[in-house]
Amino acid sequence: MAAAVSLASPLRRVLHVPFARRAIPTSYHFFPSGRCHAALSFAAAAAGDSAVKASLDRNAAEELRSILDMAQRASQRRDVFHTNFLTPPIVKECMLAIEKLADIKAVAQGGYPQAERCRVSVGHPDCMTSNPDVVAALSISGNFRLESCSHGDFLGAILGTGITRDKVGDILLQGERGAQVLVDPELVDYLTSTLEKVGKVGVSCTQIPLLALEYEPPRTKSFKTVESSLRVDALGSAGFKISRTKLASLISAGDVRVNWSPVSKNGVTLKAGDVVSVSGMGRLKIGEIVTTRKGKYAVELIRYL
Repeated sequence: MAAAVSLASPLRRVLHVPFARRAIPTSYHFFPSGRCHAALSFAAAAAGDSAVKASLDRNAAEELRSILDMAQRASQRRDVFHTNFLTPPIVKECMLAIEKLADIKAVAQGGYPQAERCRVSVGHPDCMTSNPDVVAALSISGNFRLESCSHGDFLGAILGTGITRDKVGDILLQGERGAQVLVDPELVDYLTSTLEKVGKVGVSCTQIPLLALEYEPPRTKSFKTVESSLRVDALGSAGFKISRTKLASLISAGDVRVNWSPVSKNGVTLKAGDVVSVSGMGRLKIGEIVTTRKGKYAVELIRYL
């Protein structure tokens, strides 16, 4: 497995074929009239702001359509199918959409209760008497005392082996000990024999039981700010304690995401519940928004530490 993956290898299909094409051809639909349209409506509603909606319409709506195609096929064939790892907004909209379908059961699993990235299994209720085994855990250990590595370092090392992002779930950092990673079970043997370094640190990669995962509820810090606008540059600069100019440059560089989708304009309007993430700085959740008598906005900001 440590050798390079050949073009004819079955693993190549796991590493390189996009989810939507692999799950089911886009021309292969099983929807009664209206259900496909419903999927697009759910995606548009999730977008909120028009700038974010454009991105979600192109990407998330197509992904939702593929998942619903898969669900319909599972119902007709009385079988069970699984998605790749999905971002939280896609998981939410996917579960809401599948609730509208008859004779379909859906289960979202990320490996532990607080998991953000999850795989969704869909199937006929008679075929899903227990939760499918679709998530595996790996321990990546090494001596990180002298050189600490970030979430991005671990993710970059994993993707550097040729694996696509949708095959990797959450990454739980463990300080100087390394990290624990959730992955597609099909990739366990490949990663344990291929992953040798994270940054400059030599590592060993071994499979561990899901019950051995070490996780804690995320630590957060809440505070309030009063702003004249709900734009991402206004709330983001207040939340991350940086200037608007700095945040604008990060947006231009593609380092800012709203609800896991990249934003390209400073004027994207945020609402309660939105999550803003900045590469290397973490995440910020928008809490309660109250309009003041002077027409400004008192906003609760929740910073993930």
